[in-house]
Amino acid sequence: MQISSNVAKRDHQSPKVGTPAWLNAEVRRYLASGDYDGMFEGWPGDDFVDVAQRATQRLKTALVEETLRRAHGFRNQVSVPGDLHAWAHDKLSPMVCGLFPADERSIILDTLTRSVVFLTPDNIAAALTQQTWLSTAWDVANLYLAGVGAPVLSEEARDIVGLSEETACFVSMMYFEETDPFADFVVHETAHVFHNCKRATIGLNEERRKEFLLNIDYSKRETFAYACETYSRIISLAAGVRQRRAALERHAKVSLPPDDRVDHDEYLDILRDATSARNGWQKILKRCAPRQQR
Repeated sequence: MQISSNVAKRDHQSPKVGTPAWLNAEVRRYLASGDYDGMFEGWPGDDFVDVAQRATQRLKTALVEETLRRAHGFRNQVSVPGDLHAWAHDKLSPMVCGLFPADERSIILDTLTRSVVFLTPDNIAAALTQQTWLSTAWDVANLYLAGVGAPVLSEEARDIVGLSEETACFVSMMYFEETDPFADFVVHETAHVFHNCKRATIGLNEERRKEFLLNIDYSKRETFAYACETYSRIISLAAGVRQRRAALERHAKVSLPPDDRVDHDEYLDILRDATSARNGWQKILKRCAPRQQR
């Protein structure tokens, strides 16, 4: 009886670190939760760099395979514009023209339009493989799976339709099914590029106290993105100040940002300023700038 008990105890022990069984368990843990050991202790390799590269490659490969397996047979059938690059250019032009001087607009617009990536069956494998961070790759995989109606990797996956990482903006195909007249995830995600991208990165001269495209207070970044998103929709729906104010009041009643990082009173006050101004984009920027610049 004692021998049987000991055998059962050993059978339930975790696999030994570094063994094939342990490595497989680490892969399963990453796929199921997005969690992994950033130091990659126990993974094979000659030195830390080699270990990290080999472990990352194995986890990414497993993520691509599992994502494609889950998405097999699912395909979002929404109608999309034929030329997404031209579509994104037109979509983002008002924001860029409102926020930047004329001599910088073409460079910034080109950067933004190239940054928008709609996740499709044709590009998802490359999108996952090219990610620097494994955590971002896992989020992008779930973003794609949800967009095509396939089971996501975990019930804990973030319920999002867009994701920004540095200068890349990943957008679910669910974007084209959105029914909220004040929602625009492409504008929202590209607005985050302004505080992520350095001017020198895209060939613009850095200015004193202006290393990034725009200086946005860290605590106001989501407020800025949501305000840009909503203002973009308001000016596309209404021409004059009175109509824009009416549109804002409709928005305030039904679809405020579901994000606890955004103070709704401040957010609405910013948009009231913007809808009354000749250049509302500059009003949004001024209200979301670092305190010393306001």
